[in-house]
Amino acid sequence: MKTILITGATDGLGLETAKMLAQKGHHILLHGRSADKLHKVKQMLMDEYAKPEQEGQLGSLNVSTLCADLSRFADLRGLVNEIKSSVSQLDVIINNAGVFVTSNPTTGEGLDVRFMVNTLSPYVLSTELLSLMPEDGRVINVSSAAQAPVDVNLVGAPPSLSDGLAYAQSKLALTMFTQFLGEKYSETGPSFISVNPKSLLGSKMVKEAYGIAGGNLKEGAEIFVKAALHDDFAKVKGAYFDNDAGRFAAPHGFALSQDNRTALISSLHAVLDKHYVEAT
Repeated sequence: MKTILITGATDGLGLETAKMLAQKGHHILLHGRSADKLHKVKQMLMDEYAKPEQEGQLGSLNVSTLCADLSRFADLRGLVNEIKSSVSQLDVIINNAGVFVTSNPTTGEGLDVRFMVNTLSPYVLSTELLSLMPEDGRVINVSSAAQAPVDVNLVGAPPSLSDGLAYAQSKLALTMFTQFLGEKYSETGPSFISVNPKSLLGSKMVKEAYGIAGGNLKEGAEIFVKAALHDDFAKVKGAYFDNDAGRFAAPHGFALSQDNRTALISSLHAVLDKHYVEAT
């Protein structure tokens, strides 16, 4: 049994992934913004998948809930501390939470919420929780087919881009820091993988952004489960898996430049040195 953190797990791809992993009996750490939704999802998973081992006893399924708004640095710090105090080992992180269209694109610190939720928060979780992860652990960062060259100066700036461009830049930035961390920890682990789960799946995000029903969410959840558990994804050193193509592939050409990756990491640390430390 593995201990697996899934962010954005109360609906869409995160919820479908949680169902599949719960069915396999893993310890699931469910993250969401709503305590009420988290309670309902936990109850649903326990009712559905905690099968009795013996009469009067529940099976080994363990589901924990973590409530935090990933657009707030104080919540992010609290989430990291809560995880560190509640588990001794974390085998898999699935950084699934994301934002595309929002009525308020500006965070409390004046940043673009797409860069905050899609890039900065998963970077913090990918690095701050490493002390809990074994050598064969895996960090799965949810990327997208939507990728665009990143203006690193906008990572810590107020929103100035369209919804689509902010999303595409923030997702390529996530893919790039996954490459960076994969290279940095190539000798010691864990594995770092970025995954495009499949274009235009039927998530709430896709419905709000494009006004379409979208494809079967199970296709995306299945690749997350495979990335979390299957030998094909062991010892991955920052590679990008494109589920539209069904294989590991090169991301946008902008991500292939070492200079571009270095500039991005410097920008991420500049923002975090200012805001994340202040949130402690």
